[in-house]
Amino acid sequence: MTHTRFAFVQAQWHKDIVRRAYEGFAQDIPAEQIDIFEVPGAFEMPLMARDLAASGRYAAVICAAFVVDGGIYRHDFVAQAVVDGLMRAGLDTGVPVLSVSLTPHHYQETAHHDAIYRAHFVTKGREAAQAALGILKAREALEVTKAA
Repeated sequence: MTHTRFAFVQAQWHKDIVRRAYEGFAQDIPAEQIDIFEVPGAFEMPLMARDLAASGRYAAVICAAFVVDGGIYRHDFVAQAVVDGLMRAGLDTGVPVLSVSLTPHHYQETAHHDAIYRAHFVTKGREAAQAALGILKAREALEVTKAA
């Protein structure tokens, strides 16, 4: 695969947990191929993802957020809107937009829960890297098939 750039968007809410997704992502994709962007929260990710995908600079856009029930809003509503928006950004631009957005039902800000989700974000970040590479490989194979 040729030298490819990836955009990695991360929400700042629960940043200490969310940034672990980048660590996992960078295990499979060299850091020098990744541009990191921060947005205030998950709800802002679809717009940023769309703009980054439309820029033509990136082979894929990966978005990471931790959407928890804060008692003020329905976290399931926010999570659904974010995932729908990310899918739309990818479909509208033709650039893969992948989500590492976790929405636990019973999160408590304790050392135990924080440790669990920090580790889980590393795993999910690595899975996003593998998915990004996989979709790029599949699309390259499709182009070869079209050319034949």
